[in-house]
Amino acid sequence: MKTVVALLSLSFVNAAFAAGVPTPPPVQAVRLTSPISVDGVLSEPVWQGGNAVTEFRQRDPVEGGTPSQRTEVRVAYDEDALYVGARLYDSAPDSIISRLSRRDVSIPADRFSIYLDPYHDKRTGYYFLVNVADVLFDGTLSNDGWEDSSWDGVWEAKTHVDEKGWTVEMRIPYSQLRFEKADQYVWGVNFRRVVARHNEEDFLVYQPKSEAGFVSRWPDLVGIQGIHSGSSVELMPYATSKGEFLQHATGDPFNNGHEVEPDGGVDLRMGVGSKMTLNATVNPDFGQVEIDPAVVNLSDVETYFQEKRPFFVEGSSIFHFGNEGGNSYWGFNWPDPTFFYSRRIGRSPQGAAPNADYTDAPIGTSILGAAKLVGKIAPSWNFGTMQAITAKEQATLETGGVRSKAEIEPLAYYGVVRTQKEFKDRRQGLGFMTTLAQRSFESDAMRDQLNRSSLMNGMDGWLFLDKNKVWVISGWSAMSLVSGTAARITALQQNSLHYFQRPDAEAFHLDTDATSLTGWGSRYWLNKQKGNVIFNAALGALSPKFDVSDVGFQSRSDLINSHIGGGYKWTQTTKTHQYMDVLGAVFASYNFDGDPIWGGIWSAGDITFLNNWSLNPRIAYNPQTVNDRRTRGGPVSLNPPGVEIGTYAETNSKSKFYYYIDTDGYFQQEGQGNWYVSPGVEWKPISNLLVSFGPTYEHNVAQAAFVGVDPGANFGRVFAHLDQRTVSANIRLNWSVTPNLSVQTYVQPLISSGDYTDYKALAKRCVETRWCGGSICPARRCSWSGPSSVRTRRTTASSVSARPSIVWWTRGPTTSSSPS
Repeated sequence: MKTVVALLSLSFVNAAFAAGVPTPPPVQAVRLTSPISVDGVLSEPVWQGGNAVTEFRQRDPVEGGTPSQRTEVRVAYDEDALYVGARLYDSAPDSIISRLSRRDVSIPADRFSIYLDPYHDKRTGYYFLVNVADVLFDGTLSNDGWEDSSWDGVWEAKTHVDEKGWTVEMRIPYSQLRFEKADQYVWGVNFRRVVARHNEEDFLVYQPKSEAGFVSRWPDLVGIQGIHSGSSVELMPYATSKGEFLQHATGDPFNNGHEVEPDGGVDLRMGVGSKMTLNATVNPDFGQVEIDPAVVNLSDVETYFQEKRPFFVEGSSIFHFGNEGGNSYWGFNWPDPTFFYSRRIGRSPQGAAPNADYTDAPIGTSILGAAKLVGKIAPSWNFGTMQAITAKEQATLETGGVRSKAEIEPLAYYGVVRTQKEFKDRRQGLGFMTTLAQRSFESDAMRDQLNRSSLMNGMDGWLFLDKNKVWVISGWSAMSLVSGTAARITALQQNSLHYFQRPDAEAFHLDTDATSLTGWGSRYWLNKQKGNVIFNAALGALSPKFDVSDVGFQSRSDLINSHIGGGYKWTQTTKTHQYMDVLGAVFASYNFDGDPIWGGIWSAGDITFLNNWSLNPRIAYNPQTVNDRRTRGGPVSLNPPGVEIGTYAETNSKSKFYYYIDTDGYFQQEGQGNWYVSPGVEWKPISNLLVSFGPTYEHNVAQAAFVGVDPGANFGRVFAHLDQRTVSANIRLNWSVTPNLSVQTYVQPLISSGDYTDYKALAKRCVETRWCGGSICPARRCSWSGPSSVRTRRTTASSVSARPSIVWWTRGPTTSSSPS
């Protein structure tokens, strides 16, 4: 095997770094001598003291500027909780924007937040936020500033508006925080205030727009002593009812048109010591889960859907793998695997039921139980694990009045373990991750349909190359092992992830005797973290046998991908804009045979104007490459050159009416390509009501869309001209009755139609940018002369219709002709 990897070098001149933001002096916490009533009114004596924090600075709209309004914050504590009192002065109290929403749903409004780093590791933490309407927001922080809003703590906050502005009181129990036990505590702390009508964000200490790192900049919170994290046990029992009202066939014994199914279960959350949190569930509650969007997928890759189930979403950031240390991870057609895709747990049964007159099968696999333990096992060691067991599922069959059962999903175990350690002031990090799926079969038929086991072991980390943490290398390496019967592994080798049956492949071949598949993958980035000059480069590969799709999500294997890019950003506010950047990159992808399967040049820009409107144009050019997936296991075919042009624009999201438009088009030779336009509007008629409408129109034209398999066609595959049009819309109505009660309506109509015409099959041709000059070859192979060598080249196949070598294919009697 000869692997070809193209790397292009660009050089950039570094601009002077923005001046560093000084760290404020420590924030002093005062021990309470009398109770506090959390009512939003700062009437207690502790809030009248002289230890207020007042030295805030703007991040937006003027970075480093003096805030338009004064803010005073005080911190107190007792043996059970931390308290925050804030006086947010406002010269126009009647202009304070107060809007009601669901918890953790951000809408434009005045708000105040505290950030805490109880471990004082300068990388992780919590945030607690409240807006003027008493709506709570909270979450966790990782990788020195990445936010995860999935965590919901048990804490209190109240606000009050008066003639001076508004005030905030917060109570955050220690039982909601994880921290090391000590005689005297030193935590990291920060505060943020948003003045919505000015589009203004004020921080005690902010992260400059030209630099990375947020948590590591926070000042210390001192003065806390004689406390402990406490222990809390939260039990959340639930009951649900599901109704189905569907059309049904006459005489169907399993479906009379309606079905009501009650259900119930319980969730548990509790602290384990001072540093770990345990979540467990029996029959998880998915009653609040929003339905997945409707899609029409004609590709060979499954659709990726976001995880929305509360048990799996909360704290899921601990299981992120491969993207730690750097603040930017560019891709450019790199199919970065999701190593733990929790939607695999409880998905629809994967086995096929035997043929029967009538079949009754569950739509999802029951989760018998699941547990998750996350936290720190040492000051610099992060740890997380999740274990789940799903039930055996059976379909009930009826044929000729006789009923039987057939296994369609075996009893299964899913597990993931994640650890990560930081070294030397967080300048280096090293992590490990293991995932495992193990199934217990009762029927021989299921053994040939599903993998017996799937194992992944991986390592990731980062390394800063200089003392100022400007340059960082980060990435991951992993190995996978899938085991099963020979029939199952043969089918696995032929699925859309691998296509080992390709007749022109040289790097691999179909092995019908194999009972396991072992592969590897790796990806590393070089990123510039600070300054106005932007630089990002990466190199990665997925071997043909790499497969983590049993527990993770992976769209393809057999890939080598690289890019190098950069740009420049202007972060200082001018007379015309608040922010602007210009980016560019070159990129290339190859398979393990050395075929160029994608590549090109890309450029984009982003500008935010003074009125908070923004514009994001983009353009790319892709030269001719080959496609080793279009024929779905057949030979490679041509990708004609193409140009992509798109833009995204939006108005001020804080206005009563907010408009946006997203449009993109990809255009190739001979009328091929696709484009879409997606405008939208959000209307906020009153403070607690939001209505949004976002229609989308898509048009896709393919000269050689895969239709199906026909043994009489070349390579057994039939293609056609496809003209597909799709109209859809996202319609939402969110009505917040109180901060804890809301009504949501989500409607997504979708209409898609596709016309398949001009059925055709592949023709044997030797075509490549410089291979054989595009001549028709009667044999399976042809030769070409390179700059300094001669090599034998496999036959490729063209699927472009306007070429004399295309064989047209019609249903029924086989005919062939040349297009006029």
